Amino acid sequence: RRWLRQHEYVEKLNMHGILSASAGQEQLLTELLVTHAKIPVLIGELISVEIWKHKIFPVLCRLEDFKPRSTFPIYVVLHHEASIINLLETVFFHKEVCESAEDSILDLIDYCHRKLTLLAARSTKAPAATSAELRAEPLASPSSLQADPVPPQELQKQAEVMEFEISLKALSVLRFITDQVDSLPLSALTRMLNTHNLPCLLVELVEHCPWSCWEAGKLKKFENGTWHVVSPEDWVKMTKLDGQVWLALLNLLLSPECQRKYRFDGFNKSQLLKLRAFLTDVLIDQLPNLVEMQRFLSYLAVTDPAPPKKDLILEQVPVVWDRILKKNSGKWEAIAKHQVQHAFSPTEEELKLQARRWARTYSLDMMEALAPEKPRCRVCGAEAAKRCSRCRNEWYCSRACQVQHWQKHKPACNLMA
Repeated sequence: RRWLRQHEYVEKLNMHGILSASAGQEQLLTELLVTHAKIPVLIGELISVEIWKHKIFPVLCRLEDFKPRSTFPIYVVLHHEASIINLLETVFFHKEVCESAEDSILDLIDYCHRKLTLLAARSTKAPAATSAELRAEPLASPSSLQADPVPPQELQKQAEVMEFEISLKALSVLRFITDQVDSLPLSALTRMLNTHNLPCLLVELVEHCPWSCWEAGKLKKFENGTWHVVSPEDWVKMTKLDGQVWLALLNLLLSPECQRKYRFDGFNKSQLLKLRAFLTDVLIDQLPNLVEMQRFLSYLAVTDPAPPKKDLILEQVPVVWDRILKKNSGKWEAIAKHQVQHAFSPTEEELKLQARRWARTYSLDMMEALAPEKPRCRVCGAEAAKRCSRCRNEWYCSRACQVQHWQKHKPACNLMA
């Protein structure tokens, strides 16, 4: 219950941050998080959920006695990581927030690197389903209560969809961190440039662009939480995600301190020079700062920068990830079995209580104001103007569709009402 209450607080902060940022009034929220030293707490919580997904969740799906009738408890944990990274994306634009992370900035850099590596690895795969596309499936509703147990494959599919969108948020957070390279501790720069070689990883993202793909002869791009077909006249238009990668590269490659610390060896140099093929006039017109990048790469092509000096320094290392792994090493299966019994097998009464708390956490009017598109009918997908009067959670275009869907919706409606 304590953890669920904490999730509610994070979710409310996340929604408040989105609304405040859209109105240009997020200063109060950032001051609150900085004053109460909550950024390191959020980063620690973010990494804890990430480890749960890697170590506990796969074990849960393999357990024979794990046959959940409701995905609600699992959904909340999966959604917790998305809520935190979204909140960090909203506030990390501000320098004081980045500085208030203190030593935990190293853990956040490592987290972003892991997510960007996943993005680069999946760039050759088919586009993932999106959260919007999963809404037509029973699993997609966090309050769903199924007559039959939900198969583990469906749970893993939902986790995979969230992982893609979380990774895109991590890209934005990393870009905001690189905006503050002049005020970051030396260990953070060393970790980004040499430990993880982020410039070369960003080149991979430019080259393979995992948020863009061809399907049936049409170009599709991922924006605002969904894949959409791009008209031919917009093929060369830079998306927000493209811009984040290029801005991060600008910050890392053109900063004098970064140039002094980065190893421009044969491999790194050859990778960076691949960017010249993408620096077209059309791209530079959309982001004029790339002219400086073009000049730098032209200079790099004909010179061999001096290797960085090997200064004798005591380097800080991230601690959150290693501390959690060492504390729980060898206990993952025992933890999973404990959670099956005490967290993920709630009674119907407990589910009702959790669903009502979830409904109170989300203001429907607020969520509708944030939604980029008008609601769609749960049955036929047409534009909807009516919704269930009991739970106010499902939309329909007509009473006929509502009646048709009632038997499936009834268990969830009883939970939420």
